Amino acid sequence: MDKEEEARGDLDTTDLELSMKNVDPKLLKHGNDADEAMKAFENMEGEAIELDEATNRRLLRAIDWHIMPVMCCVYGMNFLDKTTLSYASIMGLKEDLSLVGDQYSWLGSIFYFGYIAWEYPTSRLLQLLPLGKYSGACIVVWGAILACFAAAKNYPGAIAIRFFLGVFEAAVTPGFALLTSQWYTRNEQGRRVNFWYSFNGWGQIFGGLVAYGIAVGTEKNGSSIEPWKIVFLFTGLFTVTLGLLFLWIVPDNQLNARWLKKEDRILAIARVRINQQGIGNKKFKWYQVKEALLDPMTWAFFFFALIADIPNGGITNFFSQLITSFGYTPEQSLLYGTPAGAVEIVALLLNGYIGDKTGQRILTSLGGLLTATLGVILIVALPLENNVGRLVGYYLTQAFPTSFVALLSLISSNVAGYTKKTTVAALYLIGYCVGNIVGPLTFRPEDAPRYVSAEIVIIVCWGVCLFILLFIWFWYQKENRRKENIRSAPGYVRLENQEFRDLTDIENHDFIYTL
Repeated sequence: MDKEEEARGDLDTTDLELSMKNVDPKLLKHGNDADEAMKAFENMEGEAIELDEATNRRLLRAIDWHIMPVMCCVYGMNFLDKTTLSYASIMGLKEDLSLVGDQYSWLGSIFYFGYIAWEYPTSRLLQLLPLGKYSGACIVVWGAILACFAAAKNYPGAIAIRFFLGVFEAAVTPGFALLTSQWYTRNEQGRRVNFWYSFNGWGQIFGGLVAYGIAVGTEKNGSSIEPWKIVFLFTGLFTVTLGLLFLWIVPDNQLNARWLKKEDRILAIARVRINQQGIGNKKFKWYQVKEALLDPMTWAFFFFALIADIPNGGITNFFSQLITSFGYTPEQSLLYGTPAGAVEIVALLLNGYIGDKTGQRILTSLGGLLTATLGVILIVALPLENNVGRLVGYYLTQAFPTSFVALLSLISSNVAGYTKKTTVAALYLIGYCVGNIVGPLTFRPEDAPRYVSAEIVIIVCWGVCLFILLFIWFWYQKENRRKENIRSAPGYVRLENQEFRDLTDIENHDFIYTL
């Protein structure tokens, strides 16, 4: 990351001599199931831990250079692997699989049935099993499944492959959110989440260029297999390779990071103690599930994801066909879709930078949502002959992930208690799945090639999301004021090593919500 951030280094983490002698006595009820970090500090046998500014910067650089590149590449392929279907749809897949009616739409949606069916179980496994190893194994398996799509002969076979692709991709987003909260301080998390999520844009650019190259190359030189099958084989096998690399590089936590010295592993834990979240707890706690289900923010996150991803599901699966509806050829649509990825990259990087600089991730993310809404309005309102203007409108829609990513980063930084965090992340992504299931179905075959009704649905959904985001912002403001009043009350006390006792954000009155 940039030098200014390294220089700042979240200096709060250097204050390792905080007086941790007091805590709300009610927290003792759930304070016995300590985090993995607590065990590491107990083994220090009273040895002093010193973390100066230079060491903190050195550790941050090491973490960034080892973890972020492979996370970014995997997340780019996570997007590309889902949208390979869109490229294949104009490369002969529909004809070869004899798809009729809304069968293509269901191929887009069935992925999310697999995703939603396995989202909570996989979130539980991310907590129970070694985080790095389980995530890496899922990446390898989903890559292999994607490559198998090249062997699909008919609609039922394609449906089965898409379903299981969703099952194994379900681990990546909650797993990456956990990794980010495990390795980075709250002030560092927003930019990192935006950074690895921005590789969706790189995935779109890379995928469009690969698909265009395959389409043009096979047309000129011929091929023994259909071009769309080559696309699936390439993306699937490339994902398998990245999965094996992920398994080698990404540890389960700081304590078994082979690329950190033994003493640096403890310091890497110490630098994130300011998060008041620890680094992981394998014990499943029902009271944290109950708290998650009763927390209004859980449902605000859920309904935002559901409503926001109705547009996402439609655009992701139909963008190639949408571009051809503007008057471009199928080959041109593969190439002209790539600038949309650049728009997403710029929007997310700006969103992460400005959000962290101002400390207002939610309000900053509204810029991308409003830009995307303007893009859909251009597509609907401009005359049919204005192909360039409508194409620009499509490009602007690709700024929409800023708000989704802002809330994803807030799950990382604002939800404490390991069981609660995995529960909220699972519900958020279940909402994401439901939205993506509904999305392709709004693009009805009888509306082709304009899809006006789907475009109106998109505008309405993003309008509702605007109000949900403002509600979340006001709620966290109110909760921070309430906690400040509790901390300032006479007699309020804290417990030693409170941040490593796997307390929830509601239990821990010293936990401050990021806006």
